[in-house]
Amino acid sequence: MHLFAQLAFSSGYTPSRRYLASMTQLITRYAPAFLHPAARMLGRGFTLLFMLLALISIGMVACGGGGANEPAPLVQSQPVTTPVITPAPGTSGTPAAVMLTTTFTLQVTELNTTLVSPWGLAFLPDGRMLVTEKGGTLKLLAANGSTVGTVSGVPAVNSAGQGGLLDVVIDPQYASNQRIYMTFSENDSSNASINSTAVVRAKLDTNARSLSDVTVIYRQMPKVTSSGHYGSRLVFDKNGYLFVALGDRQNNSERVHAQDLTRGHGKVMRITTEGMPAPGNPSFATAGAQGAIWSYGHRNPQGAALHPTTGELWVSEHGPQGGDELNRAESGKNYGWPVISYGQEYGSTTQVGEGTAKAGMEQPVSYWLTRDGSPYTGGSKSSMAPAGLAFYSGDKFPEYSGNLFSGALAGTALWRVVLSSDGKSEIFRERLLASRGERIRDVRQGTDGWIYMLADSGKLIRVSR
Repeated sequence: MHLFAQLAFSSGYTPSRRYLASMTQLITRYAPAFLHPAARMLGRGFTLLFMLLALISIGMVACGGGGANEPAPLVQSQPVTTPVITPAPGTSGTPAAVMLTTTFTLQVTELNTTLVSPWGLAFLPDGRMLVTEKGGTLKLLAANGSTVGTVSGVPAVNSAGQGGLLDVVIDPQYASNQRIYMTFSENDSSNASINSTAVVRAKLDTNARSLSDVTVIYRQMPKVTSSGHYGSRLVFDKNGYLFVALGDRQNNSERVHAQDLTRGHGKVMRITTEGMPAPGNPSFATAGAQGAIWSYGHRNPQGAALHPTTGELWVSEHGPQGGDELNRAESGKNYGWPVISYGQEYGSTTQVGEGTAKAGMEQPVSYWLTRDGSPYTGGSKSSMAPAGLAFYSGDKFPEYSGNLFSGALAGTALWRVVLSSDGKSEIFRERLLASRGERIRDVRQGTDGWIYMLADSGKLIRVSR
């Protein structure tokens, strides 16, 4: 009996009610034939006891998977020897640093493998999670990662190409208002051939698993014909205003508008929870400049995080062929796309724009020229494709305190970036978990202090020790 339970557990199998009923009938009918004659003398009572033990054993297996029809979590260990960077005394950390090493083991646990193209992850105060799926589904997950169910009331999305239901965040006052915010690709109401990123606000009822008071508070304008570069990360600042990272809409005819302050292409917006331009936004001399603009000249930012100490917004954005960037998105600043870039036009070695630098345009904090971060030696560049961004501020990884973590799609890894003591420049970076081959879509620090990731393969992954 114990062996049967072990086999069932190792397969991740969760028996159905119908199966349990069938097993009950089989055990009742045939178990006495295998018992010692002395045991058969005990009659039906012993048979029922045998049956009960079998069902308890199977029932324990049924509870082990964490959710209906979900396999048990897969736990794998990966030893890591990681540099611990200590700024040299009297420096900001950039000119000189003391590099120590420490060896410990990362526990990589696949908590859920049943998600379908997951895109955004948000933690509720009690440790439960919300996960958006690109196709237009919002999932509620238990604190252990198992699927509780689907949340109803999500607006219709355009899931073609790179579109769909994208990021999700909870309101800073969620405990009192139960509000959440999501980005999604929205068709125009009168012309389905054009679309853009939109931000929706809703009230979440976790008991009913439903949304109410669903309101689109912001739309990237103008809407255009494209199925790519929606951007779409959401971050609340320390004053309760919402940053919205928006892409350039991909097409060559559209990307030029990342420099156009009258259009929403290639911008970081800062809005109120009602969708209006937030107080304190920069002002521009350009007639017709959109009031929600915080920064501009971005390509396709799919990672965004607030520095836990300075409160500054950091974004990671896709380069073209090479030239993926990590930027401090500062008020009123121009980040250059597509006038300057470290990337190349696709399928060629042609430099994008005018070069890598120009007066009045910001340089990235860091950039990548190859998919795996190895030195560029000439020829065609490649992209690691950053997605998801999180500062680590927990107590479970003291070695990682203040570090920045970015997922990589094409680069299939988790990147760790160590910043200078003033939090403004990179002094070291390393590529983690590359051997897993996962396209990491989002990265978050959980309420428990561990690091959580979403992978395009449909997995929710926890990194612990």
